[in-house]
Amino acid sequence: MELKAVRLEIPENGNLIVGQSHFIKTVEDIYEAIVNTSPHIQFGVAFNEASGDCLTRFDGNDDTLKNNAIANATVIGAGHVFVVSLRNGFPINVLGRIQAVPEVAAIFCATANPLEVIVAETEQGRGVLGVVDGYRPKGVEEESHVQARVALLQKFGYKR
Repeated sequence: MELKAVRLEIPENGNLIVGQSHFIKTVEDIYEAIVNTSPHIQFGVAFNEASGDCLTRFDGNDDTLKNNAIANATVIGAGHVFVVSLRNGFPINVLGRIQAVPEVAAIFCATANPLEVIVAETEQGRGVLGVVDGYRPKGVEEESHVQARVALLQKFGYKR
C-alpha cells in the first residue's frame, strides 16, 4: 500500500466539499440538494464511480466550478468520492441538504483553506483516509480574538 497526500485546488473566492457516496445518481441528487437550498449558489459537482464504467460523472451550474470539481475528483482518483466546488454561498448553507442525500455516506471536509486529501493506493484502487484542512493551531484565542470572530460572524449575517 502506498500513501499519498494529494493537494486540491480551491476555487477562487470559493469552497470545496469532499465526501463519499455510493450510487451513480449522486451527481443528480447533490445537484438538486444544492439548487433547492439556494438558487444563487454557483457550483460544480463531480463523482468518481467505483464500478461499471468507472467514470467521473459531473454536473453543476457554472462551467469553471464544474471543471474545478472534475479536476479535484480526478486527482483524488478514489472510487465513490465526490467533490463540490462552490461560490456565492458557504458550505454551511448546503451541508445539511447534502448529508440528507440518501446515498451520501460521509463528508470528509468543507473548506476554503488549503486542502490535502490523504489517499491510500492498493492494487485494487484508491481510498480516502482523511484530509489535512488548513494549518495547525497557533494558540488559544483571547478576548480580542473572540471579538474578531463575533464581528466576522455578524458581517456574514450569522450573529446579531
